[in-house]
Amino acid sequence: MSGTRWLSDDEQRVWREFSAAIDMVRGHVEGQLQRDAAMPHTYYEVLVRLSEAPGRTLRMSELADRSRSSRSRLSHAVARLEANGWVRREHCATDKRGANATLTPEGFAALEAAAPGHVEAVREALFDALTPEQVCQLGEISTAIRERLTPRCAAALAELEAGEAAQAR
Repeated sequence: MSGTRWLSDDEQRVWREFSAAIDMVRGHVEGQLQRDAAMPHTYYEVLVRLSEAPGRTLRMSELADRSRSSRSRLSHAVARLEANGWVRREHCATDKRGANATLTPEGFAALEAAAPGHVEAVREALFDALTPEQVCQLGEISTAIRERLTPRCAAALAELEAGEAAQAR
């Protein structure tokens, strides 16, 4: 343990503030979506990703990547969204093993109904607490963190999916 780079008192304070802030923002946004739109944030994210795609359709693998979800977790979410009539899953014409997810008109309507409250919750929990300069700084900080962690997260997700595939066999 001699090589451990312990956090300084300032770093420990910032870490705890950051961690608490992230948890509180997520809780605020999740609670608003559950209360006002009867959907978890995960489902909202899937609907958003599909709404932004050409033809409101994405391959399931790409949808998993864009929504930062494992394929098995995404498959479960899409199954629930299908049951609601918000998403339709179809075989991929160019790849017999692949599947596409398509946002239905009902799903788009659900997204349109949920979006104003969601945006207000995000604004209230995050942006209203910051100055324009802090918003810019937060964007830069978030990008730096995301860029550093993206390769590690992709590797961990690939390892998780390989383990799930091995269990399924």
